[in-house]
Amino acid sequence: MAGVIETTAAASTDAAASTPAIHTVELTKRFGSTVALAGLSMTVPRGEIFGFLGPNGAGKTTAVKLLLGLLAATSGEAWILGQRIGDLQTRRRIGYLPELFRYQSWLSAREVLAVHCELAPLPRSRWKEAIDGALKVVGLDERADDRVGTFSKGMQQRLGLGAALLGEPELVFLDEPTSALDPVGRHDVRQVIRDLSARGTAVFLNSHLLSEVEQVCDRVAVVDHGRVIASGTMNQLLSGSAVRVRASGLDLSGKAKLTEFGPLDDEGDQLTFTSLAPDRVPELVTQIVALGGRVYEVAPRHQTLEDRFLQLLHEDH
Repeated sequence: MAGVIETTAAASTDAAASTPAIHTVELTKRFGSTVALAGLSMTVPRGEIFGFLGPNGAGKTTAVKLLLGLLAATSGEAWILGQRIGDLQTRRRIGYLPELFRYQSWLSAREVLAVHCELAPLPRSRWKEAIDGALKVVGLDERADDRVGTFSKGMQQRLGLGAALLGEPELVFLDEPTSALDPVGRHDVRQVIRDLSARGTAVFLNSHLLSEVEQVCDRVAVVDHGRVIASGTMNQLLSGSAVRVRASGLDLSGKAKLTEFGPLDDEGDQLTFTSLAPDRVPELVTQIVALGGRVYEVAPRHQTLEDRFLQLLHEDH
């Protein structure tokens, strides 16, 4: 009988591991007549680092609150770690670092994490190991017994990340995890995120620091006005060609006519066309000269995630 039980338990574990970390179907949230999220459908596999991007008011925070079970959906369905959103047992397998965090200033870093262990709840026998491990991962082990009130905002952000990692969660939601950090701190957090992915933890990352997202995410979804307007791997999203042209002698009306070549980033004499096929470059140069401009340089430019992000938002309006 023991062998049967062990085999059944192993099969159950394998089945759970094969389910996506996140799966949504037409997930929608309305506040009165305002549509905060319009039919979000996506799948995030286990172990994937997934970037969720969009301007302020696009629906990102609403989506996270729905997935965490903090808001009730108006319509649609969603599953987290194989269970419908809101399942209490599943929440214990999720880590969350909110964008707006505040910790009791009179507590030490160790005591703050102990509070989170109690809330999780983790078995008390695991507290010390979990707390020591989290503090070491986020680089606060030498400040473990210092009061949080003496911490900089960046250090408090590290502490929040440590709280999100307690109990080795299978899915972690990180909302602007590096906004208060210096370059060294951002590098450290990127490594933490990569290590989470390597051990099979899925990471759902909200960030306005697009260069950070570009370096660490496997896939990205761009949301605007409550709906996803593009999604895919970095290679898929950044497949467009960008060309930078250095030219003089063009007035505003002349530059306006150049928009027929696609989205244009105007920086005076530096003009960047963020979506221009290479075979149209000679035509572009001819047009600039015809408009009275002088061309000094034409150079291909690697399209960054920021280029693509702005282009997508421009196309969506």
